[in-house]
Amino acid sequence: MSSLFKSRLKHGYQAIKSVEQAKINERYRGFPKILTDITSEELMRKLVSICPTEAINNNPLSIDLGKCIFCGACEDFIEDSPIKFTNNHKIFAFNREQLIVTSEIDQDYFKRLKPNIEIEKLFKRSFKIRNVSAGGCNGCELELSASFNVNFDAARFGIDIVASPRHADAMVITGPITKNMQIATLRTWEAMAEPKVCILFGSCAISGGIFHQSNELAREILSNFNTLLYIPGCPVHPLTFIAAVKRLIGWGDDEP
Repeated sequence: MSSLFKSRLKHGYQAIKSVEQAKINERYRGFPKILTDITSEELMRKLVSICPTEAINNNPLSIDLGKCIFCGACEDFIEDSPIKFTNNHKIFAFNREQLIVTSEIDQDYFKRLKPNIEIEKLFKRSFKIRNVSAGGCNGCELELSASFNVNFDAARFGIDIVASPRHADAMVITGPITKNMQIATLRTWEAMAEPKVCILFGSCAISGGIFHQSNELAREILSNFNTLLYIPGCPVHPLTFIAAVKRLIGWGDDEP
């Protein structure tokens, strides 16, 4: 037993110390910067048609991060594209409309957003979540699980995953919400005690993602939930999830 303790001490503190100041790989696709509005109808048609989830729109040129799967096709395969993805991973919103990015929105836009409802007094030191995998590919589920490993350690902020919805403060939905998962998702929500919130984790949960045109979805049930946090991504990065939930429950950006 003593050897185990000695080994653990040698490992030191392995978690990323500052979620907000952590540097991420330069190749990571995060916040998409729109360099300028374009006037070429041909270029616009190419941008709109190449997007697999219909996330790009005109009038003005915009990207809906709730639909975007960050595939990079609009940047990589369009010559002189005005869309350039940065590696800024701190992208999340507190209502659906805040996820639409135009040329007027800078990288600090999401830093300035604040929750619509103050829940700090209720959840700042203890925020329990129950994940519902509602028909996803397991990419978001894997990243959500990784948020609690020794590297990211979401639990140090009082954020924990629980096995039962009766112990949960928030329901985190991953996946596009298929008809087969409709009843399970509703029952999970109904089993949770008040007050309770819903978090949409990933593009599939927010908009249906690449499955948005499928007839096998039951997304109308979202109107039953108190959704307070939208976290885009395909999949969502653990640092994005932790930074988003910290903001929701009232942690300061630089609090350890």
